[in-house]
Amino acid sequence: MELESKVLSKEIQQYLYDNDLTLGTAESCTGGRIAEAIIAVPGASNYFKGGIISYTNEIKENLLHVSHETLEEQTAVCEDVAKQMVAGACDALNVDYAISATGVAGPAGGTPSIPVGTIWIGYGCKDDIRTFKLEEDFGRDINLAIASRKALRLFLDFVKEKNPKE
Repeated sequence: MELESKVLSKEIQQYLYDNDLTLGTAESCTGGRIAEAIIAVPGASNYFKGGIISYTNEIKENLLHVSHETLEEQTAVCEDVAKQMVAGACDALNVDYAISATGVAGPAGGTPSIPVGTIWIGYGCKDDIRTFKLEEDFGRDINLAIASRKALRLFLDFVKEKNPKE
C-alpha cells in the first residue's frame, strides 16, 4: 500500500476517533481496497466496523438494499447506486459514515455508454451523501488505486467539513 493512502487513513482515524464516530465501506469494483487502506492504521477497530464487498447485483440488493429497478434501468455503474450503497452500508453496518465504490475497472466490461475506467465513488452519512465520478482508464490496477485513494481523500474532506477541529 502506498504512503498516500496510509497518510489519508491516519487523518481519517484522527477525525473519527476524536469525535467518537464510526465508518463502514460498501465496495464493488474496488473489492475491499478502501477497507484495506483504512485498517492499515493501527487502532482502526475503534471506529471502522467493517465492509461489504458487493461485487454482484444480488449482494447490492440483498445486503445494501440497492433498488432492483435502479440496477435494471441504470446499471450498477451509476450515481444512484453509489448513493444507495452508502445508505445501505450505514444501515447494514450501523455506522455514522460510509464510503462506496462501483464501476468498471477493466480491462474488459465497458460499454460505449459506460467505458472502462468509469467508477462512481459515494461517501457520507444517511442525510448527506455525495458522489464523484472517475472517467479515465489507466489500466485495471491503476484505476483501482486511483479510485481507492480518491475515495479516502473525498471522505477525509467531507468528515473535516462535518467535524471541524476547534
